[in-house]
Amino acid sequence: MKLEYISTKVIDIVKKVGFFIEAESKKISTADVKVKGLNDFVTYVDKEAEQRLIRELKGFIPKAGFIVEEDQTQKEAAEYNWIIDPIDGTTNFIHSIPIYSISVALSFKGEIILGIVYEINSKECFHAIKNHPAYLNDNIITVSKKSFVNKALIATGFPYNNFSMLEPYLSLFKDVMQSSRGIRRLGSAAVDLAYVACGRFDVFYEYSLKPWDVAAGAFIVQQAGGRVTDFSGKSDFIFGQQIIATNNVLHHDFIKKVQTYFI
Repeated sequence: MKLEYISTKVIDIVKKVGFFIEAESKKISTADVKVKGLNDFVTYVDKEAEQRLIRELKGFIPKAGFIVEEDQTQKEAAEYNWIIDPIDGTTNFIHSIPIYSISVALSFKGEIILGIVYEINSKECFHAIKNHPAYLNDNIITVSKKSFVNKALIATGFPYNNFSMLEPYLSLFKDVMQSSRGIRRLGSAAVDLAYVACGRFDVFYEYSLKPWDVAAGAFIVQQAGGRVTDFSGKSDFIFGQQIIATNNVLHHDFIKKVQTYFI
């Protein structure tokens, strides 16, 4: 089965699940919010959306495994694996803040070959497959061309339960605040990465993220001409819980700044 065909069908599935999430967003109440851990929440909508994605995706590659946020009974496979976040930005979702997304990636022997980030409220679908351009809906997207950090708009996220690197993080945050055009924190890493891919942001960095937060978005950044590494400049950003995504031009200068505080 061709990757182009799979991508088209998966986009349809993601949009259908997005419609479900959007409809349920009008019904959600505080009684529906469960606590998984410190500042880590889940709702029946997350769980149902994930199950709908799993049921539909199993039909494309029957032997594929799943790396997912909510259903830990799903197993990783040797070759193909779907990496899924049914709602990236659950805290935004439960507070009716309109930035949250579905993130779906497909890996083959550890390499991402397909990525989709669907921002539900704006109906913006960012997607890419291996060796092809990245798209926003039907239009090709590329990263920005900013050459200097002081001209860059930078996105980040705040740690919500892992404060082990809080001091260097805050020192870096202060530095970036003073040396860039500004910092934004949207609350959905997948959307942050998608915005780097289309040039709205020039840089995104964060630590303590999970594979389902970053796999699809990071791949889309790469296909759009950007560069993605961990804080040490290596490629362990999906499972290593550190990520820097840039327009490529800024990567050298920004990673030097990060390493001042983290390496």
